[in-house]
Amino acid sequence: MKGHWIDGGEVPAADGRSFVTVDPSTEEPIAAVARGGAEDVERAVRAAAGALDGAWGRLAPAERGALLHRLADRIAAAADELAQLEARDVGKPLREARGDMAGVVATLRYNAGAADKVEGATIPLGPEVVDFTLLEPLGVTGHIVPWNFPLGMAARSLAPALAAGCTAVLKPAEQSPLTALRLGPLCAEAGIPPGVVNVVTGFGEEAGEALVRHPLVRGVTFTGSVATGRKVMAAAASTIKPVVLELGGKNPLLAFADADLDRLVEDLADAAFGNSGQVCSACSRLLVERPVAAELVERIAARARRITVGPALEDRDLGPLVSAEQHGRVLAYLDAARQDGARVVCGGGRPADLPRGWFVAPTVLDRVDPASPIAREEVFGPVLAVSAFDSEEEALR
Repeated sequence: MKGHWIDGGEVPAADGRSFVTVDPSTEEPIAAVARGGAEDVERAVRAAAGALDGAWGRLAPAERGALLHRLADRIAAAADELAQLEARDVGKPLREARGDMAGVVATLRYNAGAADKVEGATIPLGPEVVDFTLLEPLGVTGHIVPWNFPLGMAARSLAPALAAGCTAVLKPAEQSPLTALRLGPLCAEAGIPPGVVNVVTGFGEEAGEALVRHPLVRGVTFTGSVATGRKVMAAAASTIKPVVLELGGKNPLLAFADADLDRLVEDLADAAFGNSGQVCSACSRLLVERPVAAELVERIAARARRITVGPALEDRDLGPLVSAEQHGRVLAYLDAARQDGARVVCGGGRPADLPRGWFVAPTVLDRVDPASPIAREEVFGPVLAVSAFDSEEEALR
């Protein structure tokens, strides 16, 4: 059983509970993981506060930057191991997971370089007055990250917080805890003091809410759904702490009749189906000018049929969706779209040759009513909804 990472060591959940993380390619369990609650969060936050008052708080900015560079070195050396963990835990193709690890290293190095360049200012109020701003660490920070790019999203918020001198408690998504748990020992190997980075695994309504509400947590970052983002903001309001939210999207791509259709088809293949559509910036709806609508729909469908789908470690173009819950959610959207009159041009459900695992074939839906849920709500699957328009004004409306 994999425990939390708190104060420089692995510890079980305070109440002994655990949950199982599952390989979405096979539906088989990977590992049992500690299921955190308020007591575990309390311990992690106290460790982070102690590190802030101790060795970490006494470091010069350049020293913090040097430690972040050392962490980047450790992650680069362990990149293949981390990519294997990410691919199995999330279901993404192995080469994409390797690319994510390269992004983690780049994020750490960028922020390591910024650590000694965060400066205050002097304000000229006259010869007898000295007026200046002194920038200080916010304090203990909470980081609740999603499952689509687990370690990448963790690094994106952790790295600037650490560079600024803050300490952190990381709560990974329950669907993808493994690389976050590996991050803790890598921090220790890099020489980052105990308590600076803590990892509490568990569920949002238990560990996540306790982290956001904790009075010693001075700032929170969250990436996820709009519904959960509302809950995070409401919980943070009780202690009036700043929050950074990156929530869902429903991003349109507008194609006019004079577009370069060859390029557009290739761009759409990545924008709509990359990471199995589990990207908040995915272009999940295509608005196309009517004179080229039929041609473009057939061309993007032909391109979608050439996309290979399979288990993460087979390194196909696309892997499965992350969980049984997400798989059922996407299939429910597809059923509703059919009932609303959309035409399934390709895909539309589980690939016939993949009876096990949470797979959905790249799907193109035509004749989509712009008022329907498939056109208005974030599906977070490999689904492109197409609607035709006759004028720029209609497309914008």
